[in-house]
Amino acid sequence: MYARRAGGEAVDEAELEAAGRAAMSEVVDRQIASGIDVGNNGEQQREGFFLYVQRRMTGFGGTWKRWRRGDVERYPEFKRALETQSAGKVAVSNFVPPRVIGEVRYIDPKLAEAEARDFKAALSARKDAFAEAFLTAPSPGIIAAACKNEHYATEEAYLDALGEALRLEYEAIVDNGFVLQIDCPDLALERHVSYLEEPDAKFIGFIERVVTAINKALRNVPRERVRMHVCWGNYEGPHDCDVPLRKIWPVIRAARVGGFVLPFANARHAHEMKVLREMPLSDDQVIVAGVIDVLTNFIEHPEVVADRLERVAAEVCDPRRVLAGTDCGFDTSAGMGRVATDVVWAKLRALSDGARIASERLLK
Repeated sequence: MYARRAGGEAVDEAELEAAGRAAMSEVVDRQIASGIDVGNNGEQQREGFFLYVQRRMTGFGGTWKRWRRGDVERYPEFKRALETQSAGKVAVSNFVPPRVIGEVRYIDPKLAEAEARDFKAALSARKDAFAEAFLTAPSPGIIAAACKNEHYATEEAYLDALGEALRLEYEAIVDNGFVLQIDCPDLALERHVSYLEEPDAKFIGFIERVVTAINKALRNVPRERVRMHVCWGNYEGPHDCDVPLRKIWPVIRAARVGGFVLPFANARHAHEMKVLREMPLSDDQVIVAGVIDVLTNFIEHPEVVADRLERVAAEVCDPRRVLAGTDCGFDTSAGMGRVATDVVWAKLRALSDGARIASERLLK
């Protein structure tokens, strides 16, 4: 239904809303059954992790085609295979986003709370469902990078407007008792997309401006209630144009957050956990280590998951500040996922089992 609507087809909005709420309820139950104890709503009431904002905010209109990905362009045979693979797929594309053609602001502040309240109601019917629950919201930077600015005079003004609008969501999530996860692929991905032809310094300047906007938007939110997810794009590809974590980590660490969610399962970034020893977290921060690859149908062995967690704990030097997570979402927009649904749940069970093994070894 999300994909049909994105394609211009009329859908029954009440039916879609009911379907989203029912799907959210189902994924909560399936997370519990899989042994997940830090859970969320699966973003089932959104067509994409950031595209949904066009339904809640003013200023969006039309579409445009995003910049090419540097790593994909380097391998023409792979690019053709990727295009063949995507052809005919019923999905919502993050690479054909809307433009911003007017002032960005919330249509109705109550919309910022609706999703949090639905999740809260679902959890109230399931006593002690999770040890901790979180909801996600996008970085102003990923919206600014993806949704072409045709209204604001400067990038700073655009980021500021986005940050002020997103502030309502950030605060609504925390005010309803959830941990806020800010999804910031822009802080890494955009190096080989929007800034592909630019020097590192220009990209570093961009992420500095984004972190400043995020910190401003978080001014009323306790730091310990926020985690920041950073990744290089949730797509299968060479990723050999990815900016090293070491280059961007000094800027990312300036975010006023209580922890970070980083991908350490995929083959391109598994080694970068070493950065956590070289440039440590603050004493009050945690790391949610991605130890499950969300782009392959391999089901990780629990012992592999445990080994990955133990390596991260060794770099952080404190296992109590390490949580087990996935590299990213399994499906960042409706229909774009690479992993079969039944395999997803098996991978999450492996995540839970592996975390239990690691806890027994590290905390005994």
